[in-house]
Amino acid sequence: MAPPRPNSPATGNGFLASRTYASDYIGLAILLSSYILIQFFVEPFHRMFSLNDLRISFPYAEVERVPLTHDFIYALFLPLILICLSNLLSSASSHKHHVTLLGLAISLILTSLLTDIIKNAVGRPHISVCTETGHHKLHDGWRSFPSGHSSFSFAGLGYLSLFLAGQTRIFAHGPGSIAEHTEKVVRGDLLKALFCLAPLVGATMIAISRCQDYRHDVYDVTIGGLLGWTVAYWSYRRYWPRLSSAKCDEPYAGPPGAAEDGPGYGRLRDEEEGAGGRNVGYELRQLNSR
Repeated sequence: MAPPRPNSPATGNGFLASRTYASDYIGLAILLSSYILIQFFVEPFHRMFSLNDLRISFPYAEVERVPLTHDFIYALFLPLILICLSNLLSSASSHKHHVTLLGLAISLILTSLLTDIIKNAVGRPHISVCTETGHHKLHDGWRSFPSGHSSFSFAGLGYLSLFLAGQTRIFAHGPGSIAEHTEKVVRGDLLKALFCLAPLVGATMIAISRCQDYRHDVYDVTIGGLLGWTVAYWSYRRYWPRLSSAKCDEPYAGPPGAAEDGPGYGRLRDEEEGAGGRNVGYELRQLNSR
């Protein structure tokens, strides 16, 4: 009988496996609670500025090209719909649905929290704060760095791009030399590559719109985009193998930190993947136990 594949969903022990994600949900609740508290109770540092500073002398657009509501649509609801649709069309397991959406939620909430922490700590002005009387707009004027639109869009659309790359297997390869792997990536399916690249292009356009509206400068949107992309990649890799893995289209079967030789689930180490889908690590452990 073939040994169970560690990166396949656990069978016969679903309740136990689902309970092991408790720490992830506790952490997610802490992140969300912290973000809400910052929104209501934390005021940004008011950095001094010069009236002659040309960087903040331009009047910002009253009508934004990408309002906050649209940013939520593009970075939250669009990835959510496309991910669910992809999983439904591929008859994905409930485990795959679960970890995919959990990773997206962590990516967006953690990015939002980190963005606001940095915004309040840096206190960089970006509008005419010296003449503003509205309390919310006044304090928002010292939250220029980094751009929240940029970080949020790359957190959501960046995660979607990684998910699509894993499902289309554009970077997946089997055994071979580095040159062979590089050639496969360079000469891969162009249509699939463009499909996976599209969310990143969308996130980039959202970031550029903040400069066009004179709400942020290039440094704000660049750092915001890098922050969102970094968190998106970190969140994705907590539940999925690397994109070059032969099994990149299936998530790890257990939560991060689960026992690798547990009952049918546990995180599969990338370096344990062998040719033909063999679980080298499992076979070595079986030999050592004899």
